[in-house]
Amino acid sequence: MFYAEEKSAALRFGDVLRGYFSTTPVIKEPMLEKTIRAYNIDVDFPPFSVIMDPCCEIGKKMISLTPLIPVRGSFFANPYLAEDLTRVNRKMLPQQAIPPHAWEQLTAEQKQERLAVGLEYAFLSLFIYEKHDLLPKYTVHRKEGPTETNCYMVDFRNIHRLCCDKIISPEDAPLESKVLELSIETRKELRDKVASYYGRVPAEDQVRED
Repeated sequence: MFYAEEKSAALRFGDVLRGYFSTTPVIKEPMLEKTIRAYNIDVDFPPFSVIMDPCCEIGKKMISLTPLIPVRGSFFANPYLAEDLTRVNRKMLPQQAIPPHAWEQLTAEQKQERLAVGLEYAFLSLFIYEKHDLLPKYTVHRKEGPTETNCYMVDFRNIHRLCCDKIISPEDAPLESKVLELSIETRKELRDKVASYYGRVPAEDQVRED
């Protein structure tokens, strides 16, 4: 079960909310001098946002959110993902992460290199939210033809902080803004993937054992 059957009377990590803004500062270069140069602040009002704070950290008049956005059309070109888009949330074999025709175009050496990695997250910054009647359907336009879905996704690269006077604690908050709550199992999947996203060690930082 992807979503909880009943919403708890508190804000939780992974909850789908409505009624919150998204802002992104945009600059051409770092402002290293005292002179303030031109900048923009993109303001968006997404229909839905997702809480990215751990449950116990929600409060003190601030919250971390990320917009719930349409899924990538390219997912539907991969039969393994098209059958169940939430497979993006879990580790998969290398040959499952790309369409069969793309896998066949790889050289034997490339296939061997990928197979040596084994089970791994293929889309580390993304997490798919399963379809639900409370999430409106939309059309994904693809060269093969339009596809209708009401699955959405979040991108961990889009997390932002928002201040709200009414968010005092998980329980003392605008609970009327809460649309959906993840099941315990799904919340663990989200937590595990976020941890893997931030915990990934680049090759140059890996400790070598003598």
